[in-house]
Amino acid sequence: MVSDTIQFLLNDKIYKIRNPDPNKTILNYVRNDLKKTGTKEGCAEGGCGACTVVLGELNDNKIIYKSINACISFLPFLNGKQLILIEDLVYKNKPHIVQEALIKFHGSQCGFCTPGFTMSLFSMQKNYKSINNEIIEEALSGNLCRCTGYRPIIDAAKSLKNIKDQDHFKKNQNRTIHLLKKIKDIDIEINHQGKKYFAPKTILNLRRVLKKYPNSKILSGGTDLSLEVTKFRKDIKTIISLNSVSKLNFIKKNKNLIEIGATTSLFEFQDLIKKYFLDFYNVLKRYGSVQIRNVGTIAGNIATASPIGDTLPLLLSLDAKIIIQGINKKKILPLSQFFISYRKTKLKKGEFIYSIKIPLNKKNIFKAYKISKRFDDDISSVCASFSFFIKKNIITKASIAYGGMSEIPKRALAIEKDLINSEFSENTFSRAANLIDKDFSPLDDMRASRNYRLTVAKNLLLKAFHEIEDKKNIRIHSWKMRNY
Repeated sequence: MVSDTIQFLLNDKIYKIRNPDPNKTILNYVRNDLKKTGTKEGCAEGGCGACTVVLGELNDNKIIYKSINACISFLPFLNGKQLILIEDLVYKNKPHIVQEALIKFHGSQCGFCTPGFTMSLFSMQKNYKSINNEIIEEALSGNLCRCTGYRPIIDAAKSLKNIKDQDHFKKNQNRTIHLLKKIKDIDIEINHQGKKYFAPKTILNLRRVLKKYPNSKILSGGTDLSLEVTKFRKDIKTIISLNSVSKLNFIKKNKNLIEIGATTSLFEFQDLIKKYFLDFYNVLKRYGSVQIRNVGTIAGNIATASPIGDTLPLLLSLDAKIIIQGINKKKILPLSQFFISYRKTKLKKGEFIYSIKIPLNKKNIFKAYKISKRFDDDISSVCASFSFFIKKNIITKASIAYGGMSEIPKRALAIEKDLINSEFSENTFSRAANLIDKDFSPLDDMRASRNYRLTVAKNLLLKAFHEIEDKKNIRIHSWKMRNY
């Protein structure tokens, strides 16, 4: 069964939009069609949080609340979800407890960013029974304020620690679940003035659509794809979304590997990877805000093939493999063989990334670092990742990868070759670090100069050595890195 109509819940009412413009963002729909102007546009690229709205998603008869950037989320993404706006928090002329907290602690000045902060705190308050400083900082990492200062906003967030979740959303939860269940879970096929959007529910239907439209843009998360519309003012003629295919949203693990499905969000993935590779988790939290990680996927990050995609060097150094699904068959490809040149990959027409496999090995020593101008939610100047196997103080295997150093994320093969079968010592690493220009010839750009990148890349290799050498100081060094 196929429908040309998206359905979503707003204010206890199911909204239906037939053949909406698939290039229209949720933000533009909210402001221009609904005339609800509390949600703002700041950067149009998901970097400031002024556009933050919250989506309620039904999962095992429970509503999960997710903050997202409305400025880079296409309207069809709302299908089957509850949309919550800043205007919806007031109930019977009484502000929500989050709004009351911000008022009490004077967490607003000009007010432009305030709706975004409010929605981020609302999502946090709904999802956590217990709130601590780390949760607060993470919840607010994707929101910028230029005049109030963050102290009163953080104080307002802290005041929510001991307040029970008894708002009108909680009291109306059963009705909300009932209404969300009324929305039919079927394939979506939209045709708006020649612009097409497909959201199939099964892999079989996905392959059918890909065969018919091999030149379409594949969307998995879409935090990068949407910039073609919002920043470059292009029309995307045909979009095929993977997000509705439930079989692509999974995490499988055994003692040997982790496998992540194509539509599994970064936020869903982060708690698992923390158990095995803490540095991966630390970089992931800085990769993007909660709003970004609620939508973005590792598969999308890989397919985009950005030289500054932060998950890519980490996956490269861990010898990750990807499963590519074609129209007729699957194939496995080492990630190191996937990237061809700037933004070009070995993905052929009609193919998509089905999943990513990350090997697990207890003997692996893994370190990763992200250097950027802003600590949270910023593009890297350099991202570095190191994986070592050491036996009797001899390096038996080294996998080293960098992002931001080349037109593609790639391994430092000359350094690896020099390290393997060498003594694990400072002299070894100092010697190997001097080979960095054999592997990379970075460019000067707005984020960093060539010389800066080369120097930082060398120093991060040496930093990894010292942290591994003295395990007792790992926590201290990591703390210093996070405050770089």
